[in-house]
Amino acid sequence: MEPVSHTTPTHVFTAMGRIRTDYVERLLRICFEMMGHFIGSHPWWFLIIPLILSASLGSGFFLLEDRMSNDIEEQFTPVDGQAKLERKYIQETFPGNDSMFSRLRLSTDGNYATLIASSDRNILTVESLQDILDLDFKVRNMVVQFNNQSFQYVDVCAEVMGSCTSNYILDIIEYSTNNIDTINLTFPWYYSNFRSIPLYLSLGSVKLYEESSVVESAKAIQLHYYLDRDNKTKTDLWLECFIKLVSNISSTSIQVSYSTSMSMQWEFKKSPASVIYSFSITYAITITFSIVSCWRLDNVRTKVWVASCGVLSTGLAVLSGFGALLLLDQPFVMTVASCPFMILGIGLDDMFIMISCWQRTRVLDSVPARLADTYKDAAVSISITSLTNALAILLGCCSPFGSVRSFCLYAGISICFCYLYSITFLGACMALNGQREAENKHWFTCAKIPEDLPSRNSKVLSICCVGGSYDRMTEKEETDPVSYMFERFYGPMLTHKLMKACVFVIYAGYLAVGIYGCFILKEGLDIRNLALDDSYIIDYYNNQRQHFSEYSCNVMVAVKQPFPYWDEDEQKHLLSCISNFESLNFVNGTLAWFLSFLQYANTSNLDISSQEAFQTYLRHFLELKSMFKQDINFTVDNKIQASRFFIQTLNKVPTKDMMIGLRKTAEECPVELLVYHPAFIYFDQYTVIMDNTIQTILVAVIVMLVVSLILIPNPLCSLWVAFAICSVIVGVTGFMALWGVNLDSISMINLLMCIGFSVDFSAHISYSFVSSSQSDVNKKAMNALAHLGYPILQGALSTILGVAVLSMSGSYIFRTFFKIVFLVITFGLLHGLVFIPVFLTLFGSCGKWC
Repeated sequence: MEPVSHTTPTHVFTAMGRIRTDYVERLLRICFEMMGHFIGSHPWWFLIIPLILSASLGSGFFLLEDRMSNDIEEQFTPVDGQAKLERKYIQETFPGNDSMFSRLRLSTDGNYATLIASSDRNILTVESLQDILDLDFKVRNMVVQFNNQSFQYVDVCAEVMGSCTSNYILDIIEYSTNNIDTINLTFPWYYSNFRSIPLYLSLGSVKLYEESSVVESAKAIQLHYYLDRDNKTKTDLWLECFIKLVSNISSTSIQVSYSTSMSMQWEFKKSPASVIYSFSITYAITITFSIVSCWRLDNVRTKVWVASCGVLSTGLAVLSGFGALLLLDQPFVMTVASCPFMILGIGLDDMFIMISCWQRTRVLDSVPARLADTYKDAAVSISITSLTNALAILLGCCSPFGSVRSFCLYAGISICFCYLYSITFLGACMALNGQREAENKHWFTCAKIPEDLPSRNSKVLSICCVGGSYDRMTEKEETDPVSYMFERFYGPMLTHKLMKACVFVIYAGYLAVGIYGCFILKEGLDIRNLALDDSYIIDYYNNQRQHFSEYSCNVMVAVKQPFPYWDEDEQKHLLSCISNFESLNFVNGTLAWFLSFLQYANTSNLDISSQEAFQTYLRHFLELKSMFKQDINFTVDNKIQASRFFIQTLNKVPTKDMMIGLRKTAEECPVELLVYHPAFIYFDQYTVIMDNTIQTILVAVIVMLVVSLILIPNPLCSLWVAFAICSVIVGVTGFMALWGVNLDSISMINLLMCIGFSVDFSAHISYSFVSSSQSDVNKKAMNALAHLGYPILQGALSTILGVAVLSMSGSYIFRTFFKIVFLVITFGLLHGLVFIPVFLTLFGSCGKWC
């Protein structure tokens, strides 16, 4: 952080006169100065205590496995989503019948295994069907061992009237490939023996004969194997064996992709392990960069050990923050695994600022005095960025997504520890390093060395065995080459009138592209993205999308109120509601017990206009169509309390529009209706993610503005910090849309983190600008860039290098983290070193007040 001059404190002119606005800042500077002097006098205490504290709290990592909470529904869907309340109603009102399994009537995804057999040519050939029948036979007769006993599919299958559920297409051909040539398959429904079979669930990429519903060819067949829900351990074991069996199947005529109801959950749990190797690479790269960027040819003034301790300090922060929350029984979600990368960037940014401030203290002063001056200049700036980072992240704990809450809690607490260790542990390391410098000792051997050697000695000896030089005029360490470039070349160039004009043009282009991207941003988490790229279920989802994408959800519509179904006038209301659903362009048809019963009554010439007759004939009808019994909730006295019907939807509109359209149609109906499908649990994210993200970001920006107004002694320049935050968020949101990243719970985490990172650069520059003793605004900007340009550049590059390895991750979650952090750091750096310095110089009121 730039040293604040010892001149008259900053003032702000108002209509009331001259009012001081730097009371909080001055008080903090005094407190940190005293703190720095105390730590410089007793460094070992502040070195050892953080190590002991970290070791103690780090014991929480022994509980990590018990605290893992990676249930996809729990963590990646809104906690209080509307669909969860709808599901509760459906489960209580229509509990289902285990002996009459119906996929259509499941209130959850169910317990199943599934496979898609596909072919580039027609799959309805004898050869391909024989391979499919052989595969079906192997699955059904697969022997699984459990508790020293063996069982097969028939022992765990979901049943319909005593028999396992079967696959429609195999039932139609009666498990004989030769029958395919004698059967005229009709699509999407096949009618046989007074049954209507939804063939669209079994056949994909269907080609029909011209002006006919008869199937000419198909490219895919999907088979399902549903299991009962009584013994989850047993059925999970069967599903695991199914995966092993099908993964080893090879055929020349068909390609097989497969999945199970547990596959996504199992694959999701593999993601953290995929980045463990990345952590070691990241820390190695970061340590190397930190050491190289802090290296000086002077063997005494070099900051190698401070840089190493800075990286260690961030590691201790993660150890303490994570460990403390694990000890407090907080759930650990997989998204939290990206926290250490973020904490590393924040901690190193603080370290580079502190090193920069140390280098501008007087070399001949005592170590406590130098550390006091360092803290006086750096600690306020670090406090601003740490406080705003922590607040921005912790505000995400109000999110309706469990994964966001967990990430924000772990990240926020870790940032607090990072700040604590930066001003204690890292300060102590700087003090001990300062003692070595004061004694003119070599950074590696710790042997006392001369400041210079006679010219007769070799150059190698001179380079390796001398050090401790400093500027005799200023009594400060010599300026490093990069800072010199910022001071002599970059600052003057940026403040030139022509360059300012170019900066405005560049900013206008940046903002235009960012705003355009915001308008094309897509919402929602594609469930496939929770699995690793090389997962077997990716092939399954791709094939499902390719071959079975025409038809979407078969949605339940529940009539929640007792309804006089026999009353012709009242019937019109319900029929009108059904007609309204069917008029939607994405609805294909309706399956309702009520419509089937009316057709049955008309065919049989039955009078069902009275309640007694209606109930009498309904009992007979339900004996014939027993599956419909699950769609009616009878009271004890045999009255209909509630019922349901089903509407088939098509993939003609986005899932969000489909769900909202159905709910709106249900609300407009004079009958009290409820629409539900198990997928709505995940679709609910579309209804809250945008509003919740905008709300959280706006609150965070306001909080950032308040903190800046309190700690930065100039109101208008605090507004520039808030402006920078908003500008970076717009840019990141827009460019992430152009980079193929959706707005979901994962990117929402990163956007919240974006606020904290964007504060860092703009706050440092703004604070240095307003604290400068220069009167000319151009000189203020050049002064700020000279003192903070290099540390900010170091912090940005170290963060980008730290997350660069994630760009090669096989996990969408960690690749998204890299993309957004890269955008945040790039745009934050652009604002901190280009836009904000120019904007601060161009507005006369800010120049006058500062």
